[in-house]
Order: sequence, then C-alpha cells, then structure tokens
Amino acid sequence: MKPNIIFIVSDDLGYADLGCYGGRDAAFGAVSPHIDALAAGGLRFTEGYANAPVCSPTRFALMTMRYQYRLRGALEEPLNSRSKNSTTLGLPPDLPTLPSQLREAGYATALIGKWHLGYPPSFGPLRSGYDEFFGIMAGGVDYFTHCSSQGDHDLYQGESAHHEVGYLTDVLSQRAVAYVERQAAAARGGRPFFLSLHYTAPHWPWETRDDAEVAPTVAGNLFHLAGGSVDSYQRMIHHMDEGIGQLVEALRQQGLLDDTLIVFTSDNGGERFSDNWPLVGGKMDLTEGGIRVPWLAHWPRRIMAGGVSHQHCMTMDWSTTLLDIGGGQPHPDHPPDGVSLCGVLQDPSISFERPMHWRMKHRQQRATRLGRWKYLKVDEHEYLFDISQDARERANLAHRHPERLSAMRDAWLAWDATLPPIPPDATVSLGFSVKDMPQR
Repeated sequence: MKPNIIFIVSDDLGYADLGCYGGRDAAFGAVSPHIDALAAGGLRFTEGYANAPVCSPTRFALMTMRYQYRLRGALEEPLNSRSKNSTTLGLPPDLPTLPSQLREAGYATALIGKWHLGYPPSFGPLRSGYDEFFGIMAGGVDYFTHCSSQGDHDLYQGESAHHEVGYLTDVLSQRAVAYVERQAAAARGGRPFFLSLHYTAPHWPWETRDDAEVAPTVAGNLFHLAGGSVDSYQRMIHHMDEGIGQLVEALRQQGLLDDTLIVFTSDNGGERFSDNWPLVGGKMDLTEGGIRVPWLAHWPRRIMAGGVSHQHCMTMDWSTTLLDIGGGQPHPDHPPDGVSLCGVLQDPSISFERPMHWRMKHRQQRATRLGRWKYLKVDEHEYLFDISQDARERANLAHRHPERLSAMRDAWLAWDATLPPIPPDATVSLGFSVKDMPQR
C-alpha cells in the first residue's frame, strides 16, 4: 500500500531554530514541540542541505528533482516582481514534476502555501501537477493583509483571487487539516494523497498572530527592516509548529498517521533573527548557514523512531525519494539529478558518497561538498574546509592541501560546464545590506 505523503517546507528557517537541532527555548517555553516530536518519532538528518541558499531556486529543484540551474527562472536570486507578467521566469508547465508524476502514479495532489515559481497564465501550480492550490504566488506576503511587496493582493484559490480574514500561518494550517479530513475516506480506500504544505513562516515581515497592528506600518516595505525581534521570530515558528501539531492530530484521528510519510525542511538557511549555530552565514550564502537545513522524516509504519542519519543529501534527493516511495516513474527525457534515500530511511546507518554542487551569481559564489571536504569560493577568495572537524568554516586548509583544493575546483568546473551559464540579465535581489545592519 502506498503511503500518503506530506512535504512540509518552512521558509528561511535556521539550522538551530528547532529544539531537535539544539535550539534554545523561548521566553514562552519550547519553540517547536510538535516538530520535535516528529523528529523523536522518526529520523533526523544532521547534514542535509537545500539546493540553494534562497527560496525560488530551491523550489525549482524540489519540483523537478534536478539541479535548478537548467531553468532560466531558477537563475533569478530569487524570482521577484518582474516575473509577474513574464513568459520565461517560471516553472515551464510541460516539464514533468514531482506532483505530476505522483499523480500519474495514482495520487491526489495539492499545494497549500507558497508557490513562488511564476505567475499565471504562463505558470502556476495547477499547470505543474497539482490538482488543487490554495496559497500565495509571490515570494512573501503580509500575514494579515495577504498583500505582496508590491501591494498586490496575493492569496489564491486555484488561479482565482481569494479573500479571507486570518493570520496566514493559521489559515494554511487550517486548510491542510481540512484537506486531510476531506481526503481521508479515499486514502483509507486505497487512493493516497500528496500534500505540499509550504509555509511562509518564519519569513519576514516579523508578525506574530497578535501583531495585526504591524501590517499597516510595513505595507510599503515588507522587509520590515526596522522591526522584529528574536522573540517575535520564535513565536512565528511556534505558530507554524502548532499548525503542524493540528495536522498530525488530524491524521491520527482519521487513522492515517501510521501510513503517512511526513517530511519537514526549510527552503534555505536562516535570515536576520535565526539561529544557525554552529554554522556561519545565512540566506544568500553558500557557507553552511545558508544551505544546511533541518531534514526530518516521520513514517511510523516504515521508519524506526529516534533515528539519526549523517548522510549527505539535498532538496532534489528528497523529491526523488518521494517519487520512488510513491511508485512514480522518472521521465526518460528528464532524468533526476537527485538520488533516492529509501535505503537510509530504512536503515540510518547506511551511508554513501554524495557529491553536491552549488553556484550563485551573488558574490560569484561556488561550492562543492564531497565527503568531509568542502570547496568554497566567495568573490575572488577560495577556501577548503574539513566540515567534519570545522562545520563553522573558520580553518581554511587551502594552502595545506593544494592538491585537494585543485581537484575539488576541477570537479566544480566540470559540473558547471554541464549547465547553462548564468545570463547577464539574471537579477540578484537583496532585502538588506550592511547599510541596514552590521555584517554577520
């Protein structure tokens, strides 16, 4: 029997923001008790990565199971408002995707939450494999007005504008619970569902459930550069965690929890108020803090509780894994770059070598992770780190191991040569700089 699959993606969550990754309690108590319970009852990965240190490129990889750099839209860092009327800046509907291939394998499919892969009529969730969509098309919106950075209303039911009063995180959680309840009978009868639950939390603006009065003050600049705090940020995570707890309880009440695979992660590393300890950097950086993220898998029927894996993996590997588990078939013309982690889910002691590569137009960054070693280039500076001993990337071993540096540089160049170059008109959109706050 195929499992139901729920793929939960948080937005800009730091590596150590969750209790199960060493995060500290907030003034109000535990930040993420329900997510921590999923980790305790399932499998936690310590060295899992996002396909990019910024949101929309990672989402291209999640959907296609391939390196995002093959697609023009994914070369934006990230997609911004100029994509709204574009016919090129988005996920092409003719490409096979994780939801489209799971649908072919018999799954009902739905996306609740953030899309950020281009706008209709050229692009959209319903054009790329989802039967249902409720959420936002943009990269971020106000949690109360549901308006984007441009001031446009950006909450949709399918491809139609939808107006609803409510704090967005709660609205998405309620929709996810309702979807599970609506699909429960069919799932028990043999038709599983694939639910993508892509929260905007804890992405800016820094609004908790009790901060409706903040919305008018940030309407002109959702980056919210003069606001926020660690406390409000932790409360935003906690609101998401409460919703995930409600979703798990709905699965339990419907008798579906044992046969549902829940995967939880973030689209990239943390931003201003996040805790990435012991990692350095964050969103937009190819240092570990920008790309190493939480990865949790919970499936009582198949995954033993309390497992920890040190297997290297990235976003597209998880999408490939879900396709494998769901019985979907990769398209022969678009073979995945991701690799299946099914064996690791069964036995966390299993590990295999997994080379991983990244590139960014921002600061001309490059990175390759191979085993314990990481090659990194930022601006004109090259580094070599032994991540197993120095996850904080403070001890540059480039001069001590020049042969290894050269070999890893060559490996990156060989990989890069298989992909289209980054075009000059690709944009880099930075929400803030050192003029707004000191550098990390």
